[in-house]
Amino acid sequence: MPDRSILHDERGPHEPPGPGTPGFRAPFPTAGLPTVAEARQRILAAAGRPPLQVEELPLAEALGRVLAKPVYAPEDVPGFHRSTVDGYAVRSQDLRGIQPDRPARLQVVGRVLVGRPADVRVEAGQAVAVPTGGMLPPGADCVVMFEHTSREGPWLLVHRFAGPGDNVIARGEDAVAGLALLAPGRRLGPADLGALAGAGITRVAVAREPRVALLLTGDEVVPPGRSPGPGQIRDINGVALAAALRQDGARPLEPVYVPDEPAAFRQALRDALAAADLVLISGGSSVGERDLTAELAAELESPGVILHGVALKPGKPTLFAMAGRTPVFGLPGNPVSALVVYRLLVRPVIFRWLGLEESPGPGPRIRARLETPLRRPPGREEYVPVALIWRGGEYGARPQPRKSGLITALTGAQGLVHLPLEVEGLPAGAEVEVIPW
Repeated sequence: MPDRSILHDERGPHEPPGPGTPGFRAPFPTAGLPTVAEARQRILAAAGRPPLQVEELPLAEALGRVLAKPVYAPEDVPGFHRSTVDGYAVRSQDLRGIQPDRPARLQVVGRVLVGRPADVRVEAGQAVAVPTGGMLPPGADCVVMFEHTSREGPWLLVHRFAGPGDNVIARGEDAVAGLALLAPGRRLGPADLGALAGAGITRVAVAREPRVALLLTGDEVVPPGRSPGPGQIRDINGVALAAALRQDGARPLEPVYVPDEPAAFRQALRDALAAADLVLISGGSSVGERDLTAELAAELESPGVILHGVALKPGKPTLFAMAGRTPVFGLPGNPVSALVVYRLLVRPVIFRWLGLEESPGPGPRIRARLETPLRRPPGREEYVPVALIWRGGEYGARPQPRKSGLITALTGAQGLVHLPLEVEGLPAGAEVEVIPW
């Protein structure tokens, strides 16, 4: 258990630092701050939709990438009528009138081998044995499953009716030559790649991954592989944000650790702007004498700072600026705050640049029932991490610890519950919408 003997409450030490003392952060004003929806609208308007940059990749490297151009089928898929079962290819009209005590009687006149052309024709009163995946012979319009037949001397007895097209994939049923197979703006999954391969397509045009620079600020932050000294912590945000960027289709550059020194910070920011399409700065966006992000953002090329602060918990001190055409986000240093702000405000920019279709809000929802009550902080909307538990036909939503410095508040969460400004709180048992994490 942690030693709480020095804690006044869950928020900090018994004697919090005051103005002029190391580590002091002045309270961040709440009045007049934009809501998340307003902030998202302003950010998307400023970031714009730059011309889509395209690269061509082999299918083996295209999983998870976003299709940049429509793909047209060069040929019918499949290229022939194909049986979906082991059985007999027949004419459906020969099966009319089948009764339990009166099967159809047909003559077997040949066999189709898988991977070979069908070189026998089915005439009236005839059947041809065909394997799963085999070509439907000319004259037949359906396949009777082997299990629905029996033999009586030279005769094949069919005990169950099959209609035209039963147990058959028709030529061009998967894809028709010349028609669109996949539309742009689609994140390619395993089935998409399989469909492309089945049509004979081996390379595909995808949106280039936006390059994102990560600046991790603060004398107290050290790389994960280094042992922290007194008062230092290992970097969490660099690893977590890089993973989120990769998952969403961006390419994070190597994280840069920036000390609390203006000249070093300024040079790191210049280098990041020269190398990246978008810059994420972790930490240093609060109001306080050691927080340099806002100070340096004010020096950026026009239009500069677009917003500083959002009526949001966690994530109130978020900063967004435009250095010319390059978006710059100042994210809070606390891990939960950084990842929630990324989810709500950074991801929409990445998605828009990739050409992905996106909803006005932060994505699809899961309905669940709240297990414990929630109260919203005054003046701010809140996004609360929750664990989803399946209970008797519905999900329960269990709120996780609401400390923005605890990354474990998210490791046990499957989503976020939104408490908007017009809602003071929610009772236990309330139905809520969970934004998947």
